[in-house]
Amino acid sequence: MINITQDVIDHVAEGFSIPSMPEILIKVQKICADPDGEIADLAALITTDIGLSSAILKTINSPLYGMNRAISDIGQAVMLLGMGSVSTLISGILIKQSFQGEAAIRFERLWDNASLVAETMVFIGQNIEDKIPPENLYTTGLFHDCGIAAMSMRFTSTYLETLLLANEDHSKTQVEHENECHQSNHAVVGYFIASGWKLPKDICQVILNHHEDDFLQHNKSHMESLVYATLKIADNMVSSLKRRQNIEGWEELKDACYLQLGINEDIYQDLCEDLEEKWQQREE
Repeated sequence: MINITQDVIDHVAEGFSIPSMPEILIKVQKICADPDGEIADLAALITTDIGLSSAILKTINSPLYGMNRAISDIGQAVMLLGMGSVSTLISGILIKQSFQGEAAIRFERLWDNASLVAETMVFIGQNIEDKIPPENLYTTGLFHDCGIAAMSMRFTSTYLETLLLANEDHSKTQVEHENECHQSNHAVVGYFIASGWKLPKDICQVILNHHEDDFLQHNKSHMESLVYATLKIADNMVSSLKRRQNIEGWEELKDACYLQLGINEDIYQDLCEDLEEKWQQREE
């Protein structure tokens, strides 16, 4: 597990331009934190942003949430999800819009992959006994590699080389290559972004440690372990189905992840088949 020291805090604070929390998210979190905050007030605020309102309704009406009927009103959506859950969901929707400017890589593939991982995490969550809030799974998937975007904008001329090196040299992990070349890595930077946006603690901790293979051995939080295991399994499903390769360290990690979620290899393979079928149906 990663421990955040003062040196790490100082390095990130000095070297990185962390995207500011969008104004509407600040207002959303203020209403949610107010003991007298009302669902109607939150719904009224969200409806002032047409794009955000559409994204929330699109998400809640997707198979991710499995609603029995279509939800067409933001007030209904907030009532069904709860104010805190809506705030978390909004963070995930807005993160992709928050990185603008020169960068070492194009972000389309990064966010497309993050979206697939997010959807797959929710799909897995629907098929295990432990119940994890779907918006937490979805937002973890969208945020888990957001540090790559920040690293790409900080090291515009060299970060692509680091990613290519990590893809070719498997004697070290991606975060080890990043630390060696840039004295920081995307997991740490992503943690600071998620913390700065006031995401739930379990999401922040999973983002920080999502490349730490010993996390399940040392972590004490059941919810953090569930979210971590779901992320690793979802990440490998997407990688194996879309790129025909496993994520780094999968063979050493998979049994612990299966055990955490109460599944086995057969169930994993069944989930992969079901997921691939869903993707094919969507493309038809």
